[in-house]
Amino acid sequence: MSSKHTPKYKRIAQLKTADQFVDHIHSLNINLPFTANLSADHSQLFGKSITLKSGKLVGNSLCILPMEGWDGTTDGKPSEHTKRRWKNFATSGAKLLFGCEAVAVCEEGRANPNQLMINDQNLDDFKELHELLVIEHEQKFGQSSDLVIGLQLTHSGRFCKPYDKRKMEPRILYHHPVLDAKFGLGDDYPLMEDDYIDALIEKYIAAAVLAQQAGFDFVDIKHCHGYLGHEFLSAYDRPGKYGGSFENRTRFFRSIVEGINVAAPGLEIGVRLSAFDFQPFVAGKEDPSGVPSTDGPYDCAFGGISGGLGINLEETLEFIALAESMDIQMICVTAGSPYYNPHIIRPALFPPSDGYLPPEDPLIGVARQINVTAEIKRAFPNMVIIGSAYSYLQEWLPNVAAAVLENGMADLIGFGRMVLSYPDMPIDMINGKVLQRQKICRTFSDCTTAPRNGMISGCFPLDPYYKIMPEFENLKLLKS
Repeated sequence: MSSKHTPKYKRIAQLKTADQFVDHIHSLNINLPFTANLSADHSQLFGKSITLKSGKLVGNSLCILPMEGWDGTTDGKPSEHTKRRWKNFATSGAKLLFGCEAVAVCEEGRANPNQLMINDQNLDDFKELHELLVIEHEQKFGQSSDLVIGLQLTHSGRFCKPYDKRKMEPRILYHHPVLDAKFGLGDDYPLMEDDYIDALIEKYIAAAVLAQQAGFDFVDIKHCHGYLGHEFLSAYDRPGKYGGSFENRTRFFRSIVEGINVAAPGLEIGVRLSAFDFQPFVAGKEDPSGVPSTDGPYDCAFGGISGGLGINLEETLEFIALAESMDIQMICVTAGSPYYNPHIIRPALFPPSDGYLPPEDPLIGVARQINVTAEIKRAFPNMVIIGSAYSYLQEWLPNVAAAVLENGMADLIGFGRMVLSYPDMPIDMINGKVLQRQKICRTFSDCTTAPRNGMISGCFPLDPYYKIMPEFENLKLLKS
């Protein structure tokens, strides 16, 4: 990255003491909980178990968030790369694996040609993958009775790229005022038909049945990051039974959940939810920092305000209330989309190759998600609420996580990119160890830049497994 594109915000690695970190928080005028002095009691806090309504026990308050590697086979089976990543999840020490990664319910709904896909032909592979997680966890920790494992089910909707890594084949619910032009879709580009959606619901239900047969404890009905489930929630202008009113926009979700409850009794259901959204951002013309793509009206932000630059959780809370009424207990909170406003979903100092420099100090984005998650937890005290967007905290993650748990702002702390470079960070936190600085993710975004350019995803800067791959040299060329 040239000096012109160097981030202008203070790096977390420069904040060597708790006082320096707190001073930086105060300078940003943000509400970010922080515990300066971690003790053995805080390690016990990380190790606190949670009992689900079903009686299943989640053995601690740390969770692995779903992350794709773009590295399955073209028929949707896990590769050796996939298995290595999942083994790291299993031995991380976290007791909730929230979906592990997005798994497509149909071929044309994949985000890339190497995305995992669950179907009758791949069932044995998913059984073996689940068994691998259990065996690896038991070998390291002695037992797995308090390990809860989910599978995230998805259709990528507007971001489908099922047959060619460089060719998008979008399936859209409505014509978007910004994203259609961004991805070259004309006014005559066809909308997804109701009959297709009806059939797709049955595919979700069938996929959930297979997930249960494979041994998974729950499925995550993905409603985040601009993918299809999330797009339903913002289909305000779509005509017919799947758009317009809140009832219609949640019909897809309700129908899937109702079908799973009948076809796979006893299977838990969770939802990874973009609780709020902002309008798409683009790099500025003079300054490469992100700017809103439009200064006009923008009404496609679920959980947002008119104009798309603020938060209104009214419908978000209504959606979670609906989920609770259907006996769903787990909500994994996230926000925005990596495709059009990445600084909202995963605050970082360095952008992916198709992104923009952060328009705000990334700690502001971390605090935004933590406080929205806390508001959701206050509104739904009986729900299990998982927070995310912690990676940018780097060595100060345990201090913020402890304060979040101590203040009841979430039930579990979600680990994303951080465990790609530092897979044993959760168990180090539980054991009260000082973090290994050389393993800490510095949010270089290579794990996003790689798949954006047709490569597998991984931590190329810090994981020796990826460092020796030819993709690492390709990435360096791309970034130069």
